[in-house]
Amino acid sequence: MPNGLAVIFDVDGVLTDSYIPHYKSWERMFAEIGVEFNDEQFRSTFGRTNRDIFAQLYPGESMTAERSKELGDRKELLYREIINENFTPLPGAVELIDALSAAGFKLGVGSSGPPENVKLTLEKLGRVEKFGAVITGADVTHGKPNPEVFLKAAERLGISPNDCAVIEDAPQGIEAANAAGMTSIGVLGTTTRDKLSHARLVVEGHHELTPERIAALINQR
Repeated sequence: MPNGLAVIFDVDGVLTDSYIPHYKSWERMFAEIGVEFNDEQFRSTFGRTNRDIFAQLYPGESMTAERSKELGDRKELLYREIINENFTPLPGAVELIDALSAAGFKLGVGSSGPPENVKLTLEKLGRVEKFGAVITGADVTHGKPNPEVFLKAAERLGISPNDCAVIEDAPQGIEAANAAGMTSIGVLGTTTRDKLSHARLVVEGHHELTPERIAALINQR
């Protein structure tokens, strides 16, 4: 059984199939202000914090911090409305959480999303009590690919970064996990295998992961 090991999960695209809800909420928010938003723009920013997304879509002085927060808050409200009515957990996510918890792993969340979104997702999964650390975009100064979110999760869990695995679906998240000195595991779904090639392991889905396999990956470092 693992002794002093932890797994830190991203949320969007890892615990929940949130691609379409996020896309629809961005699309609806931008439609309200008469701005076109397409799938290519969404794919290029998926997994990043709202402030980083607005900085990319509105460089320079065209988007003030106040306006960015206003639009970001509106987008996230629309997102929560969507998933509250139609929530889709990623296949195998709940089973993996339960297996890791039963095997003695400490579990954490390292997400770029706002705390309200993460809280609602964990409630929908029915697994709030399984996570000893929940770090969100509100807890960090720098978004992924900066490793801050994962380092803070490990610190709160009381586990060394070397003893942590991170499960991610986005290239920026894998980069952040690697920069944190953690074992990175990429789950396909929102991107292609080649874009996750810098992960220690890439899997098709959670069904390929077990506590034993994750422990072996961490201990091989």
